[in-house]
Amino acid sequence: MSGAGAPTLTVDGHGLRVVVVAASWHTTVMDGLVAGARRALEEAGVEDVTLVRVPGSFELPVAARAAALSGADAVVALGVVIRGGTPHFEYVCQAATSGLTDVSTATGVPVGFGVLTCDDEQQALDRAGLPGSREDKGAEAAQAAVATVVALRALAPGARR
Repeated sequence: MSGAGAPTLTVDGHGLRVVVVAASWHTTVMDGLVAGARRALEEAGVEDVTLVRVPGSFELPVAARAAALSGADAVVALGVVIRGGTPHFEYVCQAATSGLTDVSTATGVPVGFGVLTCDDEQQALDRAGLPGSREDKGAEAAQAAVATVVALRALAPGARR
């Protein structure tokens, strides 16, 4: 489990517009990830939250790009890919990771990465923020996106230091 060493992020997201882009595969896991992201955004004071659903994790980058270009301050990308018996897992994971990284660097809009890449369904359930889960990757992705917006604003010309 990757939870060891994770930072505790407490940020003020008042006034931010955040778009949560979520895949549709693995409904139980995705519902947990979305709920965790919504909870973290609410705790950060983000009131303007839009949820957009796409078919799968492969489609996350194009939707994240559209969200970033629509004026969102941050995007939270949520998905789950579970390893199967073919190379499909590697292709989808690589496409989602590279695509979301490209969206963030090309647009300057932070993208919280909440795409679970798991060997089996139990690993996904353990990270989904559900009752009994050991981690809440939806919340972590939302917190990271908002914290990055705050950090980038501190770097802006004329920002108080």
